[in-house]
Amino acid sequence: MFKVESPNVVYTESEIVSTVDYSTTDVKIVDGHIVAVPKKTQYTFKTDRRVPKVGVMLVGWGGNNGTTVTGAILANKLGLTWNTKEGVQSSNYFGSLTQASTIRLGSSANGDVWVPFHSLLPMVNPNDLVIDGWDISGMNLGEAMKRACVFDYDLQKQLYPHLVELKPRASIYFPDFIAANQSDRADNLLNGTKWEQLEQIRADIRDFKAKKQVDKVIVLWTANTERFTELIEGLNDTADNLLAAIKREESEIAPSTVFAIASILEGCSYINGSPQNTFVPGVIDLAEKKKVFIGGDDFKSGQTKIKSVLVDFLVSSGIKPLSIVSYNHLGNNDGKNLSAPKQFRSKEISKSNVVDDMVASNSILYKPGEHPDHVVVIKYVPTVQDSKRAMDEYVSEIFMGGRNTIVIHNTCEDSLLASPLIIDLVLLTELAERIQFKSTSMDKYENFHAVLSLLSFLLKAPMVPSGTPLVNALFRQRACIENIFRACVGLEPENNMLLEHKIPSL
Repeated sequence: MFKVESPNVVYTESEIVSTVDYSTTDVKIVDGHIVAVPKKTQYTFKTDRRVPKVGVMLVGWGGNNGTTVTGAILANKLGLTWNTKEGVQSSNYFGSLTQASTIRLGSSANGDVWVPFHSLLPMVNPNDLVIDGWDISGMNLGEAMKRACVFDYDLQKQLYPHLVELKPRASIYFPDFIAANQSDRADNLLNGTKWEQLEQIRADIRDFKAKKQVDKVIVLWTANTERFTELIEGLNDTADNLLAAIKREESEIAPSTVFAIASILEGCSYINGSPQNTFVPGVIDLAEKKKVFIGGDDFKSGQTKIKSVLVDFLVSSGIKPLSIVSYNHLGNNDGKNLSAPKQFRSKEISKSNVVDDMVASNSILYKPGEHPDHVVVIKYVPTVQDSKRAMDEYVSEIFMGGRNTIVIHNTCEDSLLASPLIIDLVLLTELAERIQFKSTSMDKYENFHAVLSLLSFLLKAPMVPSGTPLVNALFRQRACIENIFRACVGLEPENNMLLEHKIPSL
């Protein structure tokens, strides 16, 4: 950790308290003319410096992502190395924003100074995370790791004695919500009514917290993609209606929604790593009332992450994307589940909306209502296992009616890309729970909104509070996290002007 020397920041044993000026620009139309009005608001941030012991409960713990993230954390904690055909490989957290990226702190006489992202604020070390979870398959994590075929064989041999002792808790299985081809895995199931299953999930959270003596628990869904839930007035439109619907055994309630409600009622932040609409209005209403964080949807790991960069680059450069065609094939259980039409539709929606805000930002290129042709295809090919293939074609209009075509082939090790995102989502959510802030017009400190849009960088279809802007452009999403954390230690946002290097006399 570094320390900021400034009258605007105070360090105590338990807190960092900082004061910053937040500059924005209000825009209004006056007599048909656009008028921009600079605005400055003073905010005070208060961050708890005490790093807690954190438990993570994964829904789908025995799947590819669950076994990979558990095994990887264990490998890093034990400092494991293993032999590959390229040589000896050491454990690392590559692919993690918090653990493997840096931020520019400022400049010195010798140039820019970069520090690890996780040094901005006191953050949980992923090696210290305690993991548990649920799965509809009762296979122990050692055998599940072998089934996943993600880790090299030599690493599997070293991890197996540790993972074989871990077995998922029984989970919720409503067959209508996932593909029928998943039934052969479903041997570790909760019984009883929907409400009894909800109460069992709550009991599991309390049991884990007590037995492992963790200070807090964060629950994350990394299980199968579900079909979309129908939004029905009187059933899932408010928290009260949704809770009553569960008690009535209504059928249009997804397992992921039951897990979300159980987590919120236990005061545990809940993150949805799949594309389905887990957060029906009633869940959002409950989270807002209980002031518990929810975040989603769908891990942004490969093709969509590149898309959010490339379309931003094209549109920002004055180039007009006309069509975006994205093809994927993969052979893991995620691909098998997505081979069912209703589950694929959930994924198609989450992958298709990623360019909307970037297109809307440029009225020179796009007329109102105009949008690029955007097609997403996903196929199940068992041979490629967890090594997903993603192929994209971008056709754009350029100068004087010309056409530019960009074609990308991306081989993604699916779970090795998603697992660092799981770690980041947990660590950032936990840290957000320790941050409060207020403006000069507010009487008391408040937490972030229950819909934690701070996580957008890591998610394909990021949720934002109702009525607030949705940002998909990747570098704007990262800058948001970085600049909020800078504000927590009294530092100004990075503006990249570098005026001190552009005036000869300086």
